[in-house]
Amino acid sequence: MNQQLSVSKRDGIKESLDLEKIHRVVAWAAEGLENVSVSQVELKSHIQFYDGIRTSDIHETIIKSAADLISKDTPDYQYLAARLAVFHLRKKAYGKFEPPRLFDHVIKLVEENRYDAHLLADYTEAEIDQLDSFIDHSRDMNFSYAAVKQLEGKYLVQNRVTGEIYESAQFLYILVAASLFAKYPADTRLDYIKRFYDAVSTFKISLPTPIMAGVRTPTRQFSSCVLIECGDSLDSINATSSSIVKYVSQRAGIGINAGRIRALGSAIRNGEAFHTGCIPFYKHFQTAVKSCSQGGVRGGAATLFYPLWHLEVENLLVLKNNRGVEDNRVRHLDYGVQFNKVMYSRLIKDDYITLFSPSDVPGLYDAFFEDQEKFETLYNQYEQDENIRKKRIKAIELFSVFAQERASTGRIYLQNVDHCNTHSPFISTVAPIRQSNLCLEIALPTKPLQHVMDEEGEIALCTLSALNLGAIDSLDELEELAELAVRALDDLLDYQDYPVPAAKNASMGRRTLGIGVINYAYYLAKNGVKYSDGSANGLTHRTFEALQFYLMKASNVLAKEKGACPKFNETTYSQGIMPIDTYKKDLDKVCDEQLHLDWDGLRKSIQEHGMRNSTVSALMPSETSSQISNATNGIEPPRGHISIKASKDGILKQVVPEYNRLKENYELLWDIPSNDGYLQLVGIMQKFIDQTISANTNYDPSRFDGGKVPLKLLLKDLLTAYKLGVKTLYYHNTRDGAADSQEDIIEEEDDGCAGGACKI
Repeated sequence: MNQQLSVSKRDGIKESLDLEKIHRVVAWAAEGLENVSVSQVELKSHIQFYDGIRTSDIHETIIKSAADLISKDTPDYQYLAARLAVFHLRKKAYGKFEPPRLFDHVIKLVEENRYDAHLLADYTEAEIDQLDSFIDHSRDMNFSYAAVKQLEGKYLVQNRVTGEIYESAQFLYILVAASLFAKYPADTRLDYIKRFYDAVSTFKISLPTPIMAGVRTPTRQFSSCVLIECGDSLDSINATSSSIVKYVSQRAGIGINAGRIRALGSAIRNGEAFHTGCIPFYKHFQTAVKSCSQGGVRGGAATLFYPLWHLEVENLLVLKNNRGVEDNRVRHLDYGVQFNKVMYSRLIKDDYITLFSPSDVPGLYDAFFEDQEKFETLYNQYEQDENIRKKRIKAIELFSVFAQERASTGRIYLQNVDHCNTHSPFISTVAPIRQSNLCLEIALPTKPLQHVMDEEGEIALCTLSALNLGAIDSLDELEELAELAVRALDDLLDYQDYPVPAAKNASMGRRTLGIGVINYAYYLAKNGVKYSDGSANGLTHRTFEALQFYLMKASNVLAKEKGACPKFNETTYSQGIMPIDTYKKDLDKVCDEQLHLDWDGLRKSIQEHGMRNSTVSALMPSETSSQISNATNGIEPPRGHISIKASKDGILKQVVPEYNRLKENYELLWDIPSNDGYLQLVGIMQKFIDQTISANTNYDPSRFDGGKVPLKLLLKDLLTAYKLGVKTLYYHNTRDGAADSQEDIIEEEDDGCAGGACKI
């Protein structure tokens, strides 16, 4: 029977069906793996053979069969399925399993305008052959199935219309490295390329979506995060909208600061007309954000920031909820509400907060970020001025609305603007931080655009990557990884294009980077410590001290070679002030770990030689790129030992690292009794991180009477975060009991960081 059936190969040639050939491929994929069964994969596939069946269809059915067997008890099926998927992918890309010679491959894809022509201009044939010798294609076999599917869906160069794929992962890694170090001297660049290639291909350094998908192609915009500040004029509003469209189309996630826009009813042109208020302009920005799809996958995404004391705040706080009508809702943006010590003090004293239109209170909006004492003086002064339009509301009422809207939507975020400016690498009176980004981990100076081609304005970009804590055995290893990450990302700033002049102005002047971590939950499990009980506090202090120290040291060494960034004089680092000097001292009560590295020596070297980069660190969600590394995401506890992630490529199962050995060590999200231990850890990280942190708060209503989280607890957590120096809070997660009956927790892909951004 079998001899009578034929199969259609990928090249169209027909040959007799050979079941033994199929068996050999599955057996090859199973080599060295534990608790996997070749026969079980074959039985589960239920292939209905027919004459002329395509080999690619057979292969895809077997891959799906293996993927369906992934479970906590048999996690190695994720590697068996991955190897089969890699085999399939290479056949699609190259027509055979063995990849071609790198030089021939590069020539072909440059001619097809899929790779950047600079690769052939900057490197000789002999050098590209040397790059080829660095490649270890067997590292493809270390991917999990979820990683291969993410590579296919987001990262590998392909035709998204036809579905054709043109490369495999190791070519991606070596050519990203070659692109980033292309301008280094010929006698050193191959060494840097090899070291960087080894670090990324063994998952020690994790790269963000824009870099993985874009570097080596003719598209040259790789910043994950774009911060745009809007002024209070039509020209500035229109320039903001235009900039949003340009960057959304380039796969970036957007932060919009619209806090300057005056309130409804404010005078325009000396009373000739009255202002329509914030909401029509927020709608305008929403339209701009959603105007371009990103790779045809989804629309853009943005978070818009405004101060708690804005006169329209009661209407602004409810913009995302499902009540109301379209006229008074702007639901497709997320929102960041800005607080400071004066706001919290009014809450603690059960006092009133006074609301103003920024246009009516000269100097107040700027002081809110630049000078906290000046803000308090002006705020008290304006409260007493009977000639200024204002509204008083009990602080508890305003905070309650904020907390309730944050709880009901999950996506009303918080920025403590005083912490962002007092514990900052920027001098607040010269370069204040007035906003964050889509995922609440970037804190950079911005200046409103006066018009579209304004070269004096500043659109802040941040270029991201992360170090894999799970892949290191000693904190000393962070020094080499920090050097590679800083050098690569700094070079990226010169390599990429800038579609808006204000973005180039900020990037070239400040050269900001945001290097974070992935696999923190695995790191804690591996070291036998927990999120909730304080046992991880000392380890976290030592780890993030080392991370920041080595990143700053790398930037300092680079400044000696290439010069400090032009606006280094606008940083606190230029004054010899380090993160360890400005953190919230309340933190010492929860962690008394001493410093272990030579901060005074680094301080002296930085004052003498400067830093190449104004910032070096930020802790981002890392939801997608952590899958590539088969790691837990940024700093969050996992929801389950196995997660089922819904993506455009279907359902992907992923098991936490070393499940069989460490399953008892993992502390799962909904087993953590409160946010207290987690917020302490975030505060400890923030002591060192020079930008900010995508930190979430999490609540299980079933723990409370009536299945409702007390408002008092929500407010307590806000105050705790503030007291510990936390700069920003990202998602408010509420446990949904609908998934409790399932063995696996379904974890939807993070739409908030969708758009290519922050998905590092």
